[in-house]
Amino acid sequence: MSRGRSEGRRWLDALLGNRKSMVGLAIVGAFVLMSLVGPSLVQDASAFVATPHQPPSAAHWFGTTGQGQDVFAQTVVGARLTLAVGFTCGFLVIGIGSVIGATAGYVGGRVDEGLSLLTNVFLVLPGLPLMVVVAAWLPAGPGTLLAVLTLTGWAWNARVLRAQTLSLRGKDFVAAAQVSGDGPLRIVMAEILPNMLSLMVSSFIGATVYAIGAQVGLEFLGLGDIGAVTWGTNLYWASNDSALLTGAWWTFVPTGACIALVGFGLTLINFAIDEIANPALQSETIWRKQLSVTPPPGAATPVEVGLA
Repeated sequence: MSRGRSEGRRWLDALLGNRKSMVGLAIVGAFVLMSLVGPSLVQDASAFVATPHQPPSAAHWFGTTGQGQDVFAQTVVGARLTLAVGFTCGFLVIGIGSVIGATAGYVGGRVDEGLSLLTNVFLVLPGLPLMVVVAAWLPAGPGTLLAVLTLTGWAWNARVLRAQTLSLRGKDFVAAAQVSGDGPLRIVMAEILPNMLSLMVSSFIGATVYAIGAQVGLEFLGLGDIGAVTWGTNLYWASNDSALLTGAWWTFVPTGACIALVGFGLTLINFAIDEIANPALQSETIWRKQLSVTPPPGAATPVEVGLA
């Protein structure tokens, strides 16, 4: 497992040295902190505290909803359940996809055929209609949404990780581990998966963004627990109260901005991972930095050197 620890440390150092990842981590970290600490610092998000549809004011920073609830409190409290479902779904999707994809790619044979058939079945199922039908059929709640999102999201990651495992199965370090007597489980966990770390982290981020967006969409349609306070139910009640028609923009803009910022932060981290993993992008970044440096007087520019 030393290879996995060293690979993880290398990636952590690279991410901490990348400007895009630092901005993305700061944005996502701020929202995670808000979801953990914020609900204890604001008033009851479900309490009827003022006249409905009051615009933002000193008493209510984000105004009030169509029922007279504080929008700021609902935005802060709604982050906890929304982010919890999103990140948990990301972990489950990448966990299931890694196990099935790596096992199919490394073991091969009938195991590969069976797991690939299972993956293909889920890939051909229409994702959005399946989510709507299953979410409407099962009891409403965060557990249902988590199960639906995981069920509809793992197959693509399994397919990608299987293909990457097939490309790594014939490498020298895998052959060396086989000669030394390591079992298939140890080879997959200690040799193959650490070398797919960038792909796994990127897949996790993609799955998390997908889960947050899909969860908000399903709750906006009324397929979640509309009694809970989440970013999706905030939008559901804003729509139910005809906020757009009445001009009560403050009931949905803060929630929409939070969703967009979280997605933006995760996307920045994903871009940073691409730059770290892809030498071509690293070279382009270095090249652009070199071009942005003003040459000393009398020095030849890169264009002049090329012409020479």
